[in-house]
Amino acid sequence: MTHRLVVLGAGYAGLAAAHRAARRLRGADVRITLVNATDRFVERVRLHQLAAGQTLRDLPLRKWVAGAGIDLVVARVTAVDAEARTVRLDAAPHSLSYDTLVYALGSGADDNRVPGVAEHAFTAADADGATRLRAHLATVRSGGVVAVAGGGLTGIEVAAEVAESRPGLRVELYTDGRVGGWLSDRAQQHIRRAFDRLDVRVHEGVRITEVGDRALLLDDGRDREVDALVWSAGFRVPDLAGAAGLAVDGRGRMVVDGTLRSVSHPEVYGVGDAAAALTPAGAESRMSCQVGLPAGLYVADAIASVLSGQQPKPIRVRYFWQNVSLGRRDGVTQFTRADDSPVDRVVTGRTSARFKELITRGTVMTMGNPGPYLPQRRQPTLVGA
Repeated sequence: MTHRLVVLGAGYAGLAAAHRAARRLRGADVRITLVNATDRFVERVRLHQLAAGQTLRDLPLRKWVAGAGIDLVVARVTAVDAEARTVRLDAAPHSLSYDTLVYALGSGADDNRVPGVAEHAFTAADADGATRLRAHLATVRSGGVVAVAGGGLTGIEVAAEVAESRPGLRVELYTDGRVGGWLSDRAQQHIRRAFDRLDVRVHEGVRITEVGDRALLLDDGRDREVDALVWSAGFRVPDLAGAAGLAVDGRGRMVVDGTLRSVSHPEVYGVGDAAAALTPAGAESRMSCQVGLPAGLYVADAIASVLSGQQPKPIRVRYFWQNVSLGRRDGVTQFTRADDSPVDRVVTGRTSARFKELITRGTVMTMGNPGPYLPQRRQPTLVGA
């Protein structure tokens, strides 16, 4: 009987998992189906560029999966029935049954935390949001105020990109902590110098309590008129896993074991932002393509091992660096320990910008060519199919 492997989500983790599984299970009686809401791969690490008015590469998924042994279904997932082992979709074929499921639906902007954000703010967490922001920024006249909420990676990159591409706008960044506070002092200092150069005004230790139509209410009682607010203060994951009865943590992320299998439903694997994988130190893995891509490759290998009657070794989540864009000609590359804590070594300026561009382009190449791997000495014999 054909084993049905369904992968939900064609982001960095899901697409890598589907392609790697197709290679590892070639010749086995396995049907691989990849489900995604759109027919394009989105370079999420470039969405700040799209929002600022730049044109991104067109990356059609059908071209990537053609001849790879992967069936592509373009539809939005509306529900997972973990007991019946089916996935419901908003378009044909409307329902898919699975024997093994890879849950890689990613994350989106957390726009429910503060009143008015969902109604009045823009986001750059997905292609649709970045496109809407781009269209709105094109209508803002010189001297208009663009506020960015959040001092994390997305907020920093959006603020710098908009300020560089639209120097006539007044860009302001609001954060209740420190801008880039997770980075080393050297990295934070470079970001501050870049913001000074780009004339980005930073408001630290300030919390936005409510958002209105072209207005912000701050926790000190002040009102601030703006022409656009970009909300980048946190992410949230879809509630599909929890609604299906899968074990999730307090943020709705699927709880997985060391091989990325659901602790409550072992036929389901979780990768990327939607899963709470742990580092060797016991901390939650960071939401990033730096984790999603290798997790996708790993989970395909793990599934191939299980279907061959073998026990995969636990994944080891470790970090090397973090890249922060500061426009097209500047950036910060923060080198880290394996647990993601920063060391004092950083690379800045054009060298960092070029390095990130090299990594980003290499990541896209890996999506469609997820080797090398150690082939099985024999064709996989499916266990429990």
